[in-house]
Amino acid sequence: MTTKDDALEALSALLGERLNRSQSDRDLHGRSEGHFQDMPPDAVAYPETTAEVAEIVKICRSAGLPIIGWGAGTSLEGHALAPRGGVTVDFQRMAAVLEVVPEDMVVAVQPGVTREALNTELRATGLFFPIDPGANASLGGMASTRASGTTAVRYGTMKANVLGLEVVLPDGRIIRTGTRAPKSSTGYDLTALFVGSEGTLGLITELTLKLHGQPEAVRAAVCAFDTFQGAVDTVIATIQSGIPMARIEFVDAASAAGFNKAAGTDWPDAPHLMLEFHGTEAGVAEQMERFAELAEDFGGQGFRWAEKAEDRNALWAMRHNAYRTILQAHPGSDPITTDICVPISRLAEAVEETAAEIAASGIPGPIVGHVGDGNFHALLLPQLGDAAQKEIALRLSANMAERALRLGGTVSGEHGIGMGKTKYMRAEHGDAWDVMGAIKAAIDPDGLMNPGKLLPGN
Repeated sequence: MTTKDDALEALSALLGERLNRSQSDRDLHGRSEGHFQDMPPDAVAYPETTAEVAEIVKICRSAGLPIIGWGAGTSLEGHALAPRGGVTVDFQRMAAVLEVVPEDMVVAVQPGVTREALNTELRATGLFFPIDPGANASLGGMASTRASGTTAVRYGTMKANVLGLEVVLPDGRIIRTGTRAPKSSTGYDLTALFVGSEGTLGLITELTLKLHGQPEAVRAAVCAFDTFQGAVDTVIATIQSGIPMARIEFVDAASAAGFNKAAGTDWPDAPHLMLEFHGTEAGVAEQMERFAELAEDFGGQGFRWAEKAEDRNALWAMRHNAYRTILQAHPGSDPITTDICVPISRLAEAVEETAAEIAASGIPGPIVGHVGDGNFHALLLPQLGDAAQKEIALRLSANMAERALRLGGTVSGEHGIGMGKTKYMRAEHGDAWDVMGAIKAAIDPDGLMNPGKLLPGN
């Protein structure tokens, strides 16, 4: 077997200055936005082509070096850390929109393209890519973690919007999954297998994505509620009534107060729903009217409508910046962010139980969520350096996961598993987790692709 040093020299010969072994770059790629300790790789590679990625993988395999994919570094469960060292493959130089086919409503992109960059490229086509996790994440990373976000209630998650992939396997082979056709009944759905695999089965080097037509009319709104229950019951009634919401987001009173402080708004000190409607002018008007009637039945009040694009953008900027806004309101905290997803019929129960437990803990824990599809997040805020508070926060997070399973849901609706939630995989999946491990062993027998994440014994 090749030694690690020999492999790093071979990578340097292949990539030149695009193999970086500096401490600063390794440290940058050893951090996450989660609560995990730093775990830097031995080197960072910056490929420009699929062929280079395949050669990087072959060289790393010859020395038994772990291989970790890196997009924008926005994951929250330690997905891109390097617990066993190895080489991080950063896709920032593979960030081209390769082909737009408006007639088929598809686009081919490299993995380093961010969702915002793609939509900027698509502006003149009348099409857009709707998946919006908040962060300006890379599309390769979004596929790897099966991301969703604020628009999933209408447009689905990455799972529904990735038609095909180009993937470099752990032995260096390059395969393509899926086609540009809207459906297929030929063999195993390998696209679905790699979407959400968190880089444990291969490195995505190209994506074929489904696009959607830009709606004729877009309207946004926000309204307050006296109680959690009223807001969540409104969400449930809205979904069950078939109103085609584009976004329906929940923020609690603490989050609303943070928005007021950060953005100069004057929202009431109460839970809120943030909404968006897409469609024709007549369709949007009807949706808004039907929603307002439902909301009023459950105590909704103080509707504020946003019709201009700049007003809508400002509204959603507040929601997307909620994480930073909340942290600024709690200086000196050591944040632990977690999410769960439950069936819509159990959403009120899940939110109420979670909110009550956080309130009793004595630790701040604002709740926000993509509640239109049963998914919500808690940002738990123990004080930095306070071991007892951190232990309480970790227990709250664990109880949220167990609550989700008890109510027929999942321990993560969109953050993924990474390093942080593998301990719940057996409880959620049972023997199916072993099947996942068997697939991993068949494709990556040496266990080099993103080790320590997602799978049993990885």
